[in-house]
Amino acid sequence: MTLLRPMETACAPSVSAEAPVSIDCRDGVILGGRLWRAPHSTPLGMVVINPATGVLARYYHRYARFLTQAGFDVLTYDYRGIGLSRPRSLRGSGYRWRDWGQLDFDAAIRFARASRRCGKLLVVGHSVGGFLPGLAESGWMVDRMLTVGAQYAFWPDYAARRRAHLFLKWHLVMPAATLLFGYFPGRRFGWLEDLPAGVALEWSFKGARTEHSYPRASRAAVLDRFAAFGAPILAVTVSDDELGTPQAIRRALAYYRNARKTEVTLAPERLGFEAVGHFGLFHARHADGFWTDSLAWLRDGTNPWHKRRASA
Repeated sequence: MTLLRPMETACAPSVSAEAPVSIDCRDGVILGGRLWRAPHSTPLGMVVINPATGVLARYYHRYARFLTQAGFDVLTYDYRGIGLSRPRSLRGSGYRWRDWGQLDFDAAIRFARASRRCGKLLVVGHSVGGFLPGLAESGWMVDRMLTVGAQYAFWPDYAARRRAHLFLKWHLVMPAATLLFGYFPGRRFGWLEDLPAGVALEWSFKGARTEHSYPRASRAAVLDRFAAFGAPILAVTVSDDELGTPQAIRRALAYYRNARKTEVTLAPERLGFEAVGHFGLFHARHADGFWTDSLAWLRDGTNPWHKRRASA
């Protein structure tokens, strides 16, 4: 069967600027999110923002507002088990990390396509949010993607100066606490949001090859979905990111074997700050820097950091 690329459609009339939405996944789970509309009837496109693991979608709301003022419609949403998509109890939920890509992003990108007024279908993926699109059957619908620190937590790829600490934190303490409580109580630790057990344990025990966490019979299908993702990818990291190191970024990018990929490493001092780290680029202090620069890629596919390109 031949898959068709999304067709450009006539722009729909302008609608309310921001509204809560419900996103139906094919397994019956309903995700909570928000749909943000540009203040005119001819948006440049629709942007789906994929959060990092254990980070609420509302962390990206200021960036979403910024994008709407720049002319884009935006969809933000929480993965199952997080924020607006959290069930009454995480214990026994059965949610897994892979579900965030195979089911949640798949539903989000279909919802975004149906809600798009005109323009391209775009993705901004932070951390694991830049890896999840390759797991979705609907990943082929994406026209262009920007990733920030995108990786899947294979611990030997962590920055050497922090590797022992991060291994202790995420690969010893987190699984032990998860087995004790039946979910990972991230809020109690003050580390991140609470996580379903399946998410926390898949993160803790991730190997060098992500498909090896699947049953052997399912591995070829995982790789085929990544191969079907053909949208250009601009992969950004910062040099002081302890999780999204160049090695980690390249490991994740390698799965998108049929996409045109460009990798960029930004230095904090070139951004005007002493430190940025894994989460910093989505802070509002980067509105006049990274946020503004990112518009060039989202708008027309131009790499604004071409002089700092690490590889293509």
